[in-house]
This record gives sequence, structure tokens and C-alpha cells, in this order.
Amino acid sequence: MRALLQRVSEARVEVDGETIGEIGPGLLVLVCAMQGDTEAQADKLAAKIAKLRVFKDDDGRMNRSVKDIGGSVLVVSQFTLAADTSRGNRPGFSSAAAPVDGEAMYEYFAKQIAAQGLPIAKGQFGADMKVSLLNDGPVTIWMDNEA
Repeated sequence: MRALLQRVSEARVEVDGETIGEIGPGLLVLVCAMQGDTEAQADKLAAKIAKLRVFKDDDGRMNRSVKDIGGSVLVVSQFTLAADTSRGNRPGFSSAAAPVDGEAMYEYFAKQIAAQGLPIAKGQFGADMKVSLLNDGPVTIWMDNEA
């Protein structure tokens, strides 16, 4: 799985003009299931994200996790994280999981984030979503299965 994390003061996702998920301080996690991804990889990624120390402590150092600050996580599917831009000018997405597999992994991953004791909100798999965020920092972290 691939994930792009953004530390946010707030974030929300809309579909057809309706807000379907929103959070206050926490993490916006854009996630993409790749071909061959397993539930074990999703488990590991969710656990790592929950413990990742990217929030400021009292001394202003990034030393606190989203759990430590009592934050929330907005999980949004984004297959374009699988983009291959190595040839030509049009990205290819063939390394992304097939839609049925991608949706299953997205839903599983979101459940695993919640299982870490974190309040979550979600986007809608496959929908044309409008994502709004107030990036805090900005702090943006790229993670792969190997992370």
C-alpha cells in the first residue's frame, strides 16, 4: 500500500456537494492499494501511521503521534498514488490494485486505523471527491509498504 499523510488542523471530503467526512486536528491519509497488497501490509501501515511522531510536543519538536494528541484520521482512497510517470507525459496506473481489490483493501485499511483507537472519517471509494484541508506545518509524509 502507498499512503500520503498530511498533518492537518482540519480536513473534509465532499461528494456531490455534500460533506461525507471531516476531522479537526489530525491526519489526512490518502491511500492507494497496489497489486498484490495483503491485509498484513495494511495492518503494519495502519499501526505505523498511528504511532508516527509528526505532531509538536511542548518544546515544538515533532515528538507526538496522532494518538498522543487525541487527533482523528480522514482516510481517502486515491489510486493516482500508483502513477507511473517514467514514460511519456500520461501517467500509467497499472500497478494499482483492480477496483474490487482496491476497495476491499481501502475498507480494511480504514478499519485497521480505527482499530488503533483513532476516530476516523472516510471518503467514498471511486467517487469524484473534493478534499479540503488546512495543512499544519506543512507536514507531508510519503509511506510505502516497506515503511
